[in-house]
Amino acid sequence: MLSLWLLAKVFSSGCTAMTGVEAVSNGTAAFRDPTQRNAKRTLTIIIVLLMIFLSGIALLCRAYNIGATDPASAGYQSILSQLISAVMGRGWFYYVGSASILAVLALSANTSYADFPRLTRAIAMNDYLPHVFKIRGRRLLYSHGIVALVGFTAALLIAFGGITDRLIPLFAIGAFMAFTLSQAGIVMHWKKQGGRGSFHRMIVNGIGAVATGLTLVVVLVAKFTAGAWIVAILIPALIFLMLAVRRHYRGVGQEIAIDRPIRLDNLAEPLVIVPLDRWSRITEKGLRFAMKLSDHVEAVHVDAEECRDEVAEMWQRNVALPIEQTGRAVPKLIFLSSPYRFVLMPLVEHILQVEREHPDRQIAVLVPELVVKHWWQTPLHNQRAQVLKLFLLVRGNQRITVINIPWYL
Repeated sequence: MLSLWLLAKVFSSGCTAMTGVEAVSNGTAAFRDPTQRNAKRTLTIIIVLLMIFLSGIALLCRAYNIGATDPASAGYQSILSQLISAVMGRGWFYYVGSASILAVLALSANTSYADFPRLTRAIAMNDYLPHVFKIRGRRLLYSHGIVALVGFTAALLIAFGGITDRLIPLFAIGAFMAFTLSQAGIVMHWKKQGGRGSFHRMIVNGIGAVATGLTLVVVLVAKFTAGAWIVAILIPALIFLMLAVRRHYRGVGQEIAIDRPIRLDNLAEPLVIVPLDRWSRITEKGLRFAMKLSDHVEAVHVDAEECRDEVAEMWQRNVALPIEQTGRAVPKLIFLSSPYRFVLMPLVEHILQVEREHPDRQIAVLVPELVVKHWWQTPLHNQRAQVLKLFLLVRGNQRITVINIPWYL
């Protein structure tokens, strides 16, 4: 039994070393014509080189009595580091060889950064991931997928203490699961397509699916305690998450779908509400825009600083009298008391109350706000406008419309 267990661990480690050859099949379109023949030749060369390298490493390790050491122990060295120092010493060749290995590993990471964003885009196209993964960045790359990959990579490195050896089982399980699913999918493809030679192709891909599936089981069992248990938990969680994302998008699509002409009933002017603090260019711009929208305008002041008389005098002098002289309807000034000096909640409650009192009217809330020139100036001004919009978006409904009125410095 012990021999079988050791054989399974050795087999899983060997299979892990063979991962990466899938990059050829993923990038077949990049080969020159005839693409299929050139891809086969490249794959054959890679496999032969892997066999030579693995055989050479095994023979040299046996000849120099080199074995793996614990990555978490002090003075840890990889097998390749021990081999180079044993064969060539610790001279210049050792550092050149180590730098070459680092360069190869850095270049091999390009496979993930090239393919993962395309994969997330394909999944997002079918509504199993947020649609943000479908968006191209300014460099024509799916940059959100790259950012997500960087975040996941950083989280894994932190979780495993930067010891990459512990991440190999996760990679192996993901790779062989992808092999198994792709081979099984191709079997179903040949079954649906039919035609001459399809049965033979089904047999070939079926054998591939069974072989990679058995390898997946062996790797999962042999590397379970070495970190593979994370994948066993993470993959079902991701499946449920993707199903939930798709269910959400389907629900949204059904709710917003429309198959009729535009409605022309109830096109009355909205009842416009403008929060009022003090008289300023920002307040003036908000009131002017409100009066362009409707003759039914309410200016609401929350009296949290006990300045009601001052605001009323300001309103009469700068708003009411000039508008009366033109014969237009004067906006209504409403004061809300706030004994605990809360500003936003009384305002939100008033807006919701007005909405309930006018079930046949659209309520438009104009939110004047100051837009600073530099980002570092933002903390110097209160962010009540942003919080008010957030409250209205969370607690509002279809009949409450929030309109931004920016004043740019």
